[in-house]
This record gives sequence, C-alpha cells and structure tokens, in this order.
Amino acid sequence: MMDSFLKAEGLWFSYINEIEEPPVRTEVLKGIDLDIKKGEFVAVLGHNGSGKSTLAKCFNAINLPEKGKAYVDGIDTSDESRLLDIRQKVGMVFQNPDNQIVATIVEEDCAFALENMGVEPKEIRRRVDEALKTVGMYEYREHAVHKLSGGQKQRVAIAGIIAMQPECILLDEPTAMLDPSGRREVMKTIKMLNKELGVTIVLITHYMEEAAQADRVVVIDSGEIMLDGTPKQIFTQVQTLRNLGLDVPQVTELCYELKKAGIDIPQDIITEEECAAALYDILSKGEKSL
Repeated sequence: MMDSFLKAEGLWFSYINEIEEPPVRTEVLKGIDLDIKKGEFVAVLGHNGSGKSTLAKCFNAINLPEKGKAYVDGIDTSDESRLLDIRQKVGMVFQNPDNQIVATIVEEDCAFALENMGVEPKEIRRRVDEALKTVGMYEYREHAVHKLSGGQKQRVAIAGIIAMQPECILLDEPTAMLDPSGRREVMKTIKMLNKELGVTIVLITHYMEEAAQADRVVVIDSGEIMLDGTPKQIFTQVQTLRNLGLDVPQVTELCYELKKAGIDIPQDIITEEECAAALYDILSKGEKSL
C-alpha cells in the first residue's frame, strides 16, 4: 500500500443539485481505479465534464467518495480526523491564480497558509524565501501581486503551496489562463519540482504538449478511465483520442498524416526534436538515393 501515494478503489462520486425539486443527481465518477506512485508525474486528460477535476478534488478530500475509497499515502480521505494530515501532504493549485492569491505583496501571500498553521516566524521566513527561489520569484518578493504577469502569479501560487512542503501537488489546468511564455514558465517549475525535489505531480491539462512531458498519461471520459500509459503509448492512438474528442501533440498529428500519405516516419513521435530528427533522417536518405 505504501508504494502507492494516491489510490482510488472503485471510486464513485455524484453532484447533487438541491435547488431542483426533486434534487437532481449527476454521476461524475463511475468506479475509478487508479494508483499513483510516490514521485510520479502524471498528466490527466479529458474534455470538459469528463470528471478529471472532480477526481483531483477527491485526492485532496475536497470531495468525499459516494462509494469506494480514496487514499493519500495510506490515509482514507473520508477519515475526518486526518483532514489536516491530508491537506499537508497534498497541495492544490487551481486554474485562476487570482482566486488563490490572498495578500497584496508576494512574500505575504506565500506566508499566509504557514501563519495560519502556526509555523514560527523564523521558519516561515526560511520556507518563503526557499519557495520563492524554487519558482524563480525571489527577486519579486516585495512586489505588489497585481502588477505581476499571469505566469508570475501562478508561480507565486505554486510557491505558496511549496512553502507548506507537501509531498504531492495537484494542478488543475494551471496554465489555462496563461500566454505561451507563462505556460512555459509554469511547466518548467512543475518539472523541476518533480525531477529535482521528488514531488509527486498530478497535472490536469488540455494542452497535449504539456501532457507529453509527463511520465504517464491517464485519459478520463464520462467518469471512467479509458487509457493509461506512457505519453508515447497514449498519443500514438490518434484515432482513439479523436473519438474521445481529444487532440494529440501537433508533431504527432503531423507524423500521423505523413504516414497516411505514404511517408515512412515513426508513429511514436511526441516532441518537436524527435520530429525534426526523423524528418532529417528521411530527407538524408532521400538525397542518397537520388
């Protein structure tokens, strides 16, 4: 059990709309089984309404299972006496950084949760400085938050979570409201936290290029897990993903179309570098045969 850090066993969850008469129940998760190991970087894909955000909230005890179980490092999320332990182990970053930022100055925002947890001032100072350095925002520590770019704000939000020293961070479409450079900044931070600090990462995203950078990709549709594997295993299933209303990385799409046009190019290409190397190889061979 300890090998897995986040675990769902036959997990069902429904939202109840009490406003309607009689109340309307919408099933969102339908018997999910999922095991995420400590230190893994997992991307979760699915179109809007597939249940991916609901699942993330089950691992942070924001949502409690209707049936089945969710575990965090062996702790049953429905055990109310362990809620604080769960929240200290698993931090959550949301789509809109403005909804998470509570103070007007960067370092004050980063310290907010620690002050509420009763951490002593000297330790708060150390953790805040370290967290801001980790996300590359230390030189902005005395800046007004509202003057930052979207990517910078999201990195401050991530720093606030890092300062709490969680073992796992759930990120619910953290780059959805950012421009391309902001997205790159945040992705670089996420990968560094995973590879260098060993933080378990669950990234919910609709950007296929982001998912391609994970160790593992899980695809959810209508509250059920449809696919689970490495990015190469998942993204080579171009037609299956299209049928689920999802894209593949642009380079994978390009190779898929080139293959259909009769060009012998590998089908497990998911990065621009791999695509460039394969095309160079094909063109070099073409020149030699002329």
